[in-house]
Amino acid sequence: MESSKTSRKWLKNSCFIFASMIVIGVVYWFYQYNSGLAMAEDDSKNEAEAEETFEPFQGADLQFGEINVLLIGSDTRGEEGRSDALMIGHYNQTTNQVKIVSIMRDTYVDIPDYGKNKINAAFAFGGPELVRKTIKQNFDIDVNYYAIVDFEGFPKIVDLLAPNGIDVDIPYEMSYGIGMTLFPGEQTLHGDQLLAYVRFRHDRLSDFGRVERQQEIMTKVKDQISFQSLMNLPKILGVAEAYIDTNVDKKTILAIGKGLMDGHSNAVDTLRIPVASSFENKHVNVGAVLDIDLEKNKHELEKFLSSEDDVQVSKLEGVSS
Repeated sequence: MESSKTSRKWLKNSCFIFASMIVIGVVYWFYQYNSGLAMAEDDSKNEAEAEETFEPFQGADLQFGEINVLLIGSDTRGEEGRSDALMIGHYNQTTNQVKIVSIMRDTYVDIPDYGKNKINAAFAFGGPELVRKTIKQNFDIDVNYYAIVDFEGFPKIVDLLAPNGIDVDIPYEMSYGIGMTLFPGEQTLHGDQLLAYVRFRHDRLSDFGRVERQQEIMTKVKDQISFQSLMNLPKILGVAEAYIDTNVDKKTILAIGKGLMDGHSNAVDTLRIPVASSFENKHVNVGAVLDIDLEKNKHELEKFLSSEDDVQVSKLEGVSS
């Protein structure tokens, strides 16, 4: 009899503790989410404007657990609303492999219904859906989701993902066009400094150097994702409400975040389009462009995003365990 009473008391206490944890979790999520909204101030206009201006996004259905996200860096101060950075983020849910493809903004391609132009013009003409169509038509690669990142929010989001900053080795002084001066040497950058670092392009490497720095920072941010980053996720989502227009659902975001924290997650692989020795610098009616060998770049992109290498990695991990 005494044992039965003890069991009921233990069960009652366990249920109370479990319920309390749920309540605390909900309160924490709500508080952190609203804290993120407050950080973002009142800039949540991006999504509404995108919905009014651009045609609906028709991303491909997911296959084999592979996710392709069109990443578009946007700046309201930019050239006629053109995308300032264009990437494809690839994530394999089986292997947790992350790959990043950067497409140079002056890449000369055929934009559906608009003819030949720089690829960054596609965003101004028709938003993320036209960018998706352009990539599909030229490179035969389709994407599932999109995310338009306002550069004003980049510093806040990166500081939440990597609160200890990002270590970089700045090769020379950077100042023109970024609103500050970054001095040469190894140092830890935060927030606005990181934004300045990835946007600087007034050197001999021009946009090529900027793409390298963008890939460098995204790789290092991924390497710093930890349990603390997951704890900051509600706040990150709150900030994202204002600065990121995306159709990636929160369930998928949580799944990717959990996968990136997995100890077996591999290093980030990166690719630049156009690849080396596959383009010419030309001046046409739309200005200076990169006239690319389309077939060569199409082949390299397809090979890079192929899951064959990922599957081999997964098999090797399975054997070693």
